Amino acid sequence: MKTRLYFPIIISLLVMATSVFTACSDSDNPLNDTTKPVIDLKSPTEGQTLAIGSEHGVHFEMDLSDDVMLKSYKIEIHSNFDHHSHDTRAAETTVDFAFNRAFDVSEQKTAHIHHHDILISANATPGDYHLMVYCTDAAGNEAHVARNIVLSATGGEDGNHEE
Repeated sequence: MKTRLYFPIIISLLVMATSVFTACSDSDNPLNDTTKPVIDLKSPTEGQTLAIGSEHGVHFEMDLSDDVMLKSYKIEIHSNFDHHSHDTRAAETTVDFAFNRAFDVSEQKTAHIHHHDILISANATPGDYHLMVYCTDAAGNEAHVARNIVLSATGGEDGNHEE
């Protein structure tokens, strides 16, 4: 007989537990965002030659978007002289250029980025480089875009253009 007394209580608890779990569906929870952000890198373009030593900085422009919320983006530039075979190079009076900086774009679903923060020093080694852009959304999803660029002491975009 005691079992019959507990049966309605057990059914009630099961109904309550089911309603709690169905009320918190994955589509309602922003932490279950699995969609990567979108990067539309406008400049520099693939294969673009950039001027070494320009005081104006590299013209960098892109649009970022996410279906829920952006968090940050990072720009990384590193040499690609040996096309990543990592051979040893003779000592030179130039320095391999490197750039690595993160920027906060929290609390935005879209962001238009336009700056000239990348300054290529006058003693940078000319040659092939990789430009990488990473974007992370609030849920931790990451997208990236890679470009091959060339640094040149004899020409290229100096970043000096109308704003």
